[in-house]
Amino acid sequence: MTTAMWWLRRDLRLSDNGALAAAAAKGDVVPVFVLDPAFAQRSGAARMAYMLRNLRSLNEQTGGALVVLHGVPEVEIPRLAATLDISDVHCARDFAPYGRARDQRVSAALVADGRRLVGSDSPYVVDPGVVLKDDGTPLRVFTPFYKRWQQQNWNSVGDCAPQWKDASHFSQGIPDDPECLATLTDEGEAAAWARWSAWAPHGLIDYKDVRNNPGVDGTSMLSAQLRFGVIHPRQLLAELPSGGGADHFRSEICWREFYADVTFHRPDTTWNNLQEKMNRLPVDTDARAKNRFNAWCDARTGYPIVDAGMRQMLATGWMHNRVRMIVASFLVKDLHVPWQWGAAFFMRHLVDGDIASNNHGWQWTAGTGTDAAPYFRVFNPTGQSEKFDPEGTYLRTWIPEIADIDDNHIHSPWTLGLHAPASYPAPIVDHAVEREDALARYKKVSGK
Repeated sequence: MTTAMWWLRRDLRLSDNGALAAAAAKGDVVPVFVLDPAFAQRSGAARMAYMLRNLRSLNEQTGGALVVLHGVPEVEIPRLAATLDISDVHCARDFAPYGRARDQRVSAALVADGRRLVGSDSPYVVDPGVVLKDDGTPLRVFTPFYKRWQQQNWNSVGDCAPQWKDASHFSQGIPDDPECLATLTDEGEAAAWARWSAWAPHGLIDYKDVRNNPGVDGTSMLSAQLRFGVIHPRQLLAELPSGGGADHFRSEICWREFYADVTFHRPDTTWNNLQEKMNRLPVDTDARAKNRFNAWCDARTGYPIVDAGMRQMLATGWMHNRVRMIVASFLVKDLHVPWQWGAAFFMRHLVDGDIASNNHGWQWTAGTGTDAAPYFRVFNPTGQSEKFDPEGTYLRTWIPEIADIDDNHIHSPWTLGLHAPASYPAPIVDHAVEREDALARYKKVSGK
């Protein structure tokens, strides 16, 4: 038996962890996490704070064995491996553009020193690149991807009982949380499973009917835990019965894997249009557009459902998925600004910010991504609010300025005229006018 290194990245858990199990099979395990400056540059305070809190939780679970290094992984990982004379560094495979490039650099540095990087497991049930058409090409439409994804075989890794090697004197410590105004979800595996246990008995039954309603407890709210691997999606799949709301929940897990697959095959589409013809779509980037964008960022568009969503994200680091689509549609189709502006803002503020899910979700809404016929879909923010938050529960939670308005007018306070609350802004644009503008722009590109 020897000593192996477990390099944690997006698998901050001890249960059902393939990379940890592979390391433990070799002998004593040194758990290592590298605080990569690249992550700090791209992450806002909320996501950074949540990650650090999960590292502290994991450190407690390992009895203080976690080694936290500060620096670039291709330097820090080989250096510690050489110091401890460790030949194998085990990790979960990363399929995102930056992660793949980083791992190639780490692997090359280890190989040059007679060591190796061993990839086991991944953040996904089915690794990106596995689900293909019969001719071996990737799928770009969700439904056929989902059908083939469900046919793949997968098994839980199960739990192991690692023996930790004490190398904690090499740790540079877990920094204090950055100043964070958001109220974050509880960290750690126990908290994730407590949430699942509390939500699943009622949530799965009603999931199909209420998952789009932001004013009720209709979703698992485990996206941040999935993003950091505090819980693995296959663990949730193993909990699902057949039929009903559970099938819809299963498909939502697959959406995450679908977008990861699209990004794996087309890494350039993290920030570029998947549908290249949409590069011709006119977008606004002038001073007026920037002012409107700032109003959107500051949750003062005058459309309650849009502003409520933005306030929820700024206050908690999370936004309801239906509201994300409404907010995104408003930005790209009512304000006509590039989807990349909104995607970057979301990545800065969402705790669950994942480059594949976030940016391809934005592309789906913008009509530049995987959707086959998107140009005519323009969400009406008022209509969406009336449909999915009919009693204004969600609006009253996040916009107290309009809390006393009746159910009929709360979705469009400006219709009260002189009786509209002075503390809440009037709409910055007329949706009906901007909808026609958006359709005209899209039709020119689509030729329809």
